[in-house]
Amino acid sequence: MHSKLARLALPWRVSSLRVAAVLTAMTLIGARAEGLTVFQATLGETNQKTAEVNTEEVRRVLADASAIVLDARKKSEFSAGHIAGAVNVALGPDTPASAHVAAVEKLVLGDKSRALVLYCNGQFCMQSRQLADQLVAAGFTNVRRYQLGIAMWRTVGGLVEVELEGITRIFQIDRTAVYLDARLPEEFTQGSLPGAYNLPADTAGPNALAKAPLPRDNFNTRIMLFGRDGVQARKLAEVFSRLPYQNVSYFPGTYSELSAALAGK
Repeated sequence: MHSKLARLALPWRVSSLRVAAVLTAMTLIGARAEGLTVFQATLGETNQKTAEVNTEEVRRVLADASAIVLDARKKSEFSAGHIAGAVNVALGPDTPASAHVAAVEKLVLGDKSRALVLYCNGQFCMQSRQLADQLVAAGFTNVRRYQLGIAMWRTVGGLVEVELEGITRIFQIDRTAVYLDARLPEEFTQGSLPGAYNLPADTAGPNALAKAPLPRDNFNTRIMLFGRDGVQARKLAEVFSRLPYQNVSYFPGTYSELSAALAGK
């Protein structure tokens, strides 16, 4: 197995992003000791009913669609930000285990041999472990977990999507978030989200980034990206995946959808 990480007695108040930073450091130390990169590392868990996959494997299955990447968290958590390309079948905050398993079975059209990769909020989160065990008990035969989770995925520059429900809720409650519009300047001047800054995806080079109102002393500040459509927003997200910001999400829908939803609030 890959890097085995010792559990930390961290206080519950520590943010998931701070946990991710500690976890990243531990993973790097363990991975280097075994001649691995951080992308090849796992927690190295033992006595689990399902095996772990590493970040490199998650990237691969997303690219070749060889497995369904399943977010095991609550719908509200998924909506606020999830691994780009992942799906979620939670029906609500109190979805019972039987309903959750039935929803996964419906997702795979009854094929319990379909490859599944589950994840949740990382090392200390039990949601992917519990759902994985429930699926195995129900007869699913190809279930694995990305137990490093969304926190590590963000830390290593993985792309994160936000749902329409999530971005509209965040817009209402997070006054510290930075909103970047990836559209062309002529589109931006015709109207955008209140307080948004125009950073066209096609010209987001070093000079443009230096002028953007990005946080320079807090790389955990929430940054939300949107564009004419999901392709444009994702292109800007790929630029940010090579920058040190740890809390970046992009909206995969259209600007028209987003502006209409916010206008209705």
